[in-house]
Amino acid sequence: MTPETSETVSLIGSDKVQGTAVYGADGEKIGSIERVMIEKVSGKVSYAVLSFGGFLGIGDDHYPLPWPSLKYNVDLGGYQTMITNDQLQNAPHYGRDDEYDWKRARKVDDYYGVTLS
Repeated sequence: MTPETSETVSLIGSDKVQGTAVYGADGEKIGSIERVMIEKVSGKVSYAVLSFGGFLGIGDDHYPLPWPSLKYNVDLGGYQTMITNDQLQNAPHYGRDDEYDWKRARKVDDYYGVTLS
């Protein structure tokens, strides 16, 4: 895939989202997107999995974030969230080498108070 086919002004390919930096409300980098989770039937992106913590990818955990909690910030060149570090510390998450039980995704929605449509 060429850069011209994986991104436009309003669209971005999933391969370009993976690894994109995520910034907190203060503009400081807090992690990067490990993957996005897409609803099979509707095709809507529901969650971004944030790789957070650790050092150079070692010891980091994965935090599913509701997709609506992220907004692309052109100036930062990445996604920005208003979710605080305190909220992340207590959020549903799983270890780098573990699998998340996506059947419990409702727990993520409830934690962040987000209703996905």
